[in-house]
Amino acid sequence: MKYLSSNNKKFNRTYTAKWLLLLCLCGGALQSCKKLLDVDSSHAVAEKNMWNSHEDTRSALIGVYGLTRAALADNNAFWMYGELRKGDFAAVQRQDIDAVISNNLHAPLDMLNELSNWRRFFAVVNAANLFLEHVGEVKARDPRYSEQNMAVDVAQIRFLRAFAYFNMVRVWGDVPLITTSHDGEFTGQPRAPQQKVLAFIEQELQASADNLPYAYSANDPQQQGDYYAEGGDKWNGVLARKLSAYALMAHVAAWQAKYSLVAAYTKFVLDNAQKSSLVFVKTDQLTASNGFFSGRGSNNFINNHMIAFDFEFTNGEASYTGHLEELTLAAPVVSKSQPEIYVPKDTILSLFDQNRDERFSLDSIKGEPTSTRYFTSFDSHVPIFSKIKVILDGGTSDPDFRMYGSAIIFTRLEDIALLRAEALAVLGEQTGAIDLLNQIRDLRVMERYSADKEGDLVNAIFRERRKELMGEGQRWFDQVRYHKLKRSDAAFNRLIDEGGIYWPVAENVLTQNKQLTQNTYWINR
Repeated sequence: MKYLSSNNKKFNRTYTAKWLLLLCLCGGALQSCKKLLDVDSSHAVAEKNMWNSHEDTRSALIGVYGLTRAALADNNAFWMYGELRKGDFAAVQRQDIDAVISNNLHAPLDMLNELSNWRRFFAVVNAANLFLEHVGEVKARDPRYSEQNMAVDVAQIRFLRAFAYFNMVRVWGDVPLITTSHDGEFTGQPRAPQQKVLAFIEQELQASADNLPYAYSANDPQQQGDYYAEGGDKWNGVLARKLSAYALMAHVAAWQAKYSLVAAYTKFVLDNAQKSSLVFVKTDQLTASNGFFSGRGSNNFINNHMIAFDFEFTNGEASYTGHLEELTLAAPVVSKSQPEIYVPKDTILSLFDQNRDERFSLDSIKGEPTSTRYFTSFDSHVPIFSKIKVILDGGTSDPDFRMYGSAIIFTRLEDIALLRAEALAVLGEQTGAIDLLNQIRDLRVMERYSADKEGDLVNAIFRERRKELMGEGQRWFDQVRYHKLKRSDAAFNRLIDEGGIYWPVAENVLTQNKQLTQNTYWINR
């Protein structure tokens, strides 16, 4: 990750070695490490060798970020969980992807079995627990490690632990709630009710928000001076900040339909966005290969990342897998005959039905696209979803390269604005909701909302989220929230009522921990 690099090569070698060691210590990150919650884990070396100086806390901190990124990227989990399940994309040939799209999650396929296993996220939890248990030792041993530095580090760790649990709750519902590392010895624990886990997440995020800065190395009251001797350009948009915590709190509240809290948290983010250099992103910047999704590109959009996990090409982090482009791109963008997934033409035309929409629009008379920022090759049988297309560092358009450097973006300012519009509409504050909806529509050069033409405001807001956030891992969770509000789809109502909105728990996890139970919807299916 780009924040792993250092001008001091000797320090960087030591730092990276400790980071890799931490991944193994925390369980589940490397193939040779033991899996959390399904078998006992053990430590490779004595922990007394890991918690002596502030270099160790920096290594451990970055290790938890690395584990979080790995959990989201493995098997393209971020998109499998949030984008493809009953979403707008169709599979070209792959049976496993088609099973996710059709909600056939119990099919005997390797990828589905891997995605049903929560060990990747519990590796994050365990790493966070280890950090919280040992960070005080560094404070006692290293006078360079200040109280403020430790407070900011602890706030980030609590944020990442809460983020891991929120991902698990949305995917599996009830999950074991583990807040100590048990020195690497994990006894079987039952699943805790998700409301208890969500209450823990809320508590952790509020504590995290209280101690996180708006910006790093910028003399913020919460973090003064250079953070770990690095300037703000290295950290901002990479590490969790105060608005990262509030944005995640807004999503946690929305998942629970606590719309008064959603309105409050989103207002805080929007009102204070300038303090973290967060702005709305123009369409060209959003979809450029070296734009918003490219990390530290030439336009430095990284500062605009609220919650993101980057793959920095210049640090050797670009990869063939763990990116949406692996599934969506094909010729002429990359040298591949067909993508793995695509959005059918009928879906595109039904959604992008205004002839000025900068994301995608079609001349109704000529039948030709007038904007192709989201989709290319529209005249072919399989259109190419090219909204996100970061090849290497985003600076190349050579189709022979199929190595990608795009960031995994959990949320951005447009998402928060539309989430606030959703909350205000549900709460009956129509004017404020319409203003926010139109703010996004103006950004994308669309007609403003008309109740006479479009009807229900909540429907219009969710429709706009569907277009604006396409490919960003929000679609499935938006559908769950929408159908919980509307209760107008009998089949989806059954999924909600019977627990079918959650994934099954992997059989090997259930076998190795007898206190766990399967989600009832998936029993005997």
